[in-house]
Amino acid sequence: MRTDSQHVAPPHPRTRRRVTRTVLGAAVVVTLGASGVYIASANAAETVVPGRLQAEAFSAQSGAQTQNTDDKDGGKNVGWLANGDWLRYDNVTIGSTITARIASDNAAGGSIELRLGSPTGTLLTTIPVGRTGGWQKWATRTANVKAPAGKQKLVAVMKSQQSSDFVNVNWFTLGATTPATSTPTTAPTTPPTTPPVQTAGWVTMDQAKWKAQLAAFNAMTPKAITNNPVRVSEFNASCTVSHSKADDPIVLPGLPGGSHMHSFLGNDATDAFTTTDTLLKNAGSSCKPLQDRSAYWIPTLYENGKAIEPHGVTVYYGSRLPDPTKTVPFPQGFRMIVGDAKRQVDTPKGAPGQFWCAGAGGETGRSADGNWPVCAKTAELTFQLTFPDCWDGVHLDSPDHKSHVGPADGQGKCSGKFPVAIPSLSFVIGYPSSGSSAGFKLSSGNASSMHGDAFFAWDDAALGHRVKDCIVQKAKCNTDGNF
Repeated sequence: MRTDSQHVAPPHPRTRRRVTRTVLGAAVVVTLGASGVYIASANAAETVVPGRLQAEAFSAQSGAQTQNTDDKDGGKNVGWLANGDWLRYDNVTIGSTITARIASDNAAGGSIELRLGSPTGTLLTTIPVGRTGGWQKWATRTANVKAPAGKQKLVAVMKSQQSSDFVNVNWFTLGATTPATSTPTTAPTTPPTTPPVQTAGWVTMDQAKWKAQLAAFNAMTPKAITNNPVRVSEFNASCTVSHSKADDPIVLPGLPGGSHMHSFLGNDATDAFTTTDTLLKNAGSSCKPLQDRSAYWIPTLYENGKAIEPHGVTVYYGSRLPDPTKTVPFPQGFRMIVGDAKRQVDTPKGAPGQFWCAGAGGETGRSADGNWPVCAKTAELTFQLTFPDCWDGVHLDSPDHKSHVGPADGQGKCSGKFPVAIPSLSFVIGYPSSGSSAGFKLSSGNASSMHGDAFFAWDDAALGHRVKDCIVQKAKCNTDGNF
């Protein structure tokens, strides 16, 4: 979210970017993705003008939000668009011309690139954006295009030489063609007691498979505690970086190169096309134990323009609940995200969500911008990400990849919307650098944008026994699941 100091436009009639989630009637469900992308289900059938594609009828987008237009017939528009933001429209027939209805009150201006497939796909044309006299003073711009025949993915990418919001978009027209339609959907606000109809972004669990996994888990006999272990609910997977890609199979499935750079841990086949089946079928992993075929990833860290990969990441599975005995394993294909790639704020010393220095001497100073610690030569840059430990019991994923999980209640129990206790996942990330006054940069931006993704694909028995033996019995186990 850009701060007001970065927003040069006057506040009226354009309201500031909201942080609340927005639902556009029954037409579009918009939710904030932690890795910086908003996923929506669009009802293009609301378009009543042949060939008109409402801007809010996107299939996916990054960096935008919707609002009402001031003029009577304008309906909704998509605003708060800045350099690098994009809107994607699936299954549209493009035709020979594209017209955009736009508004801008930013003198710097910019352009809208129309591309095929992804934000870096084939460029069809560029529509210039100049000041129109206000954020609700609309003008149309038309460009000729040569597009392939048939249904396409059309991506509108915002380009500007400055970082402030510079354009609102009301609609596009695509020659004399009409975009494909889809069924309007809304996400449930509370998990139903029976499996709901699948809605956009909400991935409903196969109840039969889950019941079988849970039955096998419940039938397991915990092994006797030996060696007088520390009485902390915990086991771990010990990981290194497998590979790096500008992919994100949770937020941007099927869009290779559509994300910022990620450092992937665990399953070495993870890419934009990863599914539960592909994870389970591939045995190669940079994590131990090898029964863990899950994929984990974080934004890549850069120092002086060079990628600095973690020398190791310990993925802890534990419990922060006073009573861990009700904890169950993750179902196959479960996925979630913690952190926010869009959060770009300063992180001075003492602010929440800090990178810190692990090792003798600890932190000795701060970077010139104040956002990064400088560590003693005997210490190294470290970060810890901790995920929620309660689940709705119904969904493997949600539109923002967060809404199906949540924290314990005030009594330390999983209840209400999130009644099922799951292992508390945590990444402890160690980087082989002490830092300097120059600081660092994440591929997602500032230190405040640090985030982590998890896509689970364990061997059921291996995960089940670790949860039963280590978490439920409140006994600290090692990577092999032993006391």
